[in-house]
Amino acid sequence: MSEITETIIVLDFGSQYSQLIARRIRECQVYSKILPYHVSASEVAKEKPQGIILSGGPASVYLANSPKCDPAIFELGIPILGICYGLQLMIHTLGGEVVPGKTREYGKTMMTIKDKNLLFDGIDDVIQVWMSHGDKVAKTPPGSFKVLAGSANTEYCAVCIGDKNIYGIQFHPEVVHTPQGKQIIRNFCHKICRCVGNWTIASFIERATAEIRQTVGNERVILGLSGGVDSSVAAALIHRAIGEKLTCIFVNNGLLRKDEADRVRKLFGDNFRMKLVYEDATERFMNQLAEIDDPETKRKIIGHEFVEVFNAAARGIENAAFLAQGTTYPDVIESIAIDGNPAAMIKSHHNVGGLPKDMKLKLLEPLSRLFKDEVREVGRQLGLPRDVVMRQPFPGPGLAVRHLGAVTKESLDKLREADAIVIDEIKKAGLYYDIWQTFAVLLPVRTVGVMGDERTYENVVVLRAVESSDGMTADWVKLPYELLENISSRIINEVRGVNRVVYDITSKPPGTIEWE
Repeated sequence: MSEITETIIVLDFGSQYSQLIARRIRECQVYSKILPYHVSASEVAKEKPQGIILSGGPASVYLANSPKCDPAIFELGIPILGICYGLQLMIHTLGGEVVPGKTREYGKTMMTIKDKNLLFDGIDDVIQVWMSHGDKVAKTPPGSFKVLAGSANTEYCAVCIGDKNIYGIQFHPEVVHTPQGKQIIRNFCHKICRCVGNWTIASFIERATAEIRQTVGNERVILGLSGGVDSSVAAALIHRAIGEKLTCIFVNNGLLRKDEADRVRKLFGDNFRMKLVYEDATERFMNQLAEIDDPETKRKIIGHEFVEVFNAAARGIENAAFLAQGTTYPDVIESIAIDGNPAAMIKSHHNVGGLPKDMKLKLLEPLSRLFKDEVREVGRQLGLPRDVVMRQPFPGPGLAVRHLGAVTKESLDKLREADAIVIDEIKKAGLYYDIWQTFAVLLPVRTVGVMGDERTYENVVVLRAVESSDGMTADWVKLPYELLENISSRIINEVRGVNRVVYDITSKPPGTIEWE
């Protein structure tokens, strides 16, 4: 990607909010990048950032094994904002004292601002903030430290070193529970770091288009199209840049939603006029999955077979030099060992299920700097329909993880029909785009029922609806009773072989969103 003129670096100390901090910065139209806490000051300087934010974290700075940043970062002359643990680390590193608090402070707190400074410009004198800490600053370092704000329990809610443009706050401005937090982050970005704010989706599309053209040149690109948001947007962006030099491969594994194959082929092949190779491997996948009921074994078989089918199709595309993927920034972050230990990596970020070793293609990941909401906006600006860019997440292994036990074509058809009814009714109720995920699950359980004057002994379908911001945690949705009744009635009346519908009211944790 071509050079970005304004960047704020977020050093991650293990906070659950690090990605949220980065997203809040981008809402100020400033590009943000997350780096692990242990990067050297020279590595940070190479990024030419306008500012640095030290994230929160679960550790205590006075412990020997707690994460520490390179002390030289404080001497770079770059504006710094430490948040929670970041504040405490700043105080500890520069010669102050941090101790266990007598009273832990979690939740909403009223904070009084004593010195508006640039950080609190335009902010009320007394504001609600969100605290989440057990330790507290006992003494500030020597020098020109100034206290900017305090609360009933915390004297040093906000401090600064005026001559070094270094700030620290004990609360979390990035969360919605600090109502004026966005303005505080905006003040840091624009008033303290003096960023103009030129990071926009329109500018990203123009830069990305030029970069893709320059990178690809006269060679060709192949992309595994799933019909999901990320691969669809990647396809649209790359096609905008290189047109017919892109070939998409769409593999039908027999585990897709109802009419999914036709929808993808019509949208990308007919409407967008993309080169689309369609591989119907339904029978192959069904044969490999026959009598397999272990969830992890099913996933491995599906992943392996996908790569084999995709690899075979790719060999038929002449002069292909690049493999494009819809990798997003959270995928990249989760592939980084934050604590420096490769064993701590959360997952590989290859979206096509693992890059085949013998393909020898160069990776092209044009969305790897974007968060999900930014990806959706790119899709909107490229003309993708709303039901594509705002589509609810769908698991890579497809309906196999929503079908407990061994899958068969007949049982999958039941699940497909039930799932289609769920989505249809949720959309009719105007709730589809407000809910993280809504779907049906087919259980390998049969129950007694009565339909007409006959006794039945048929399958159970589970309805699952959850709300979430990132899928890491989720709460079950309190759907209206009338909607639940409509869904249940339609499934039982329209899906042959189902006589009972139940509703899953488990949150994550302790449960997971998917059943397998």
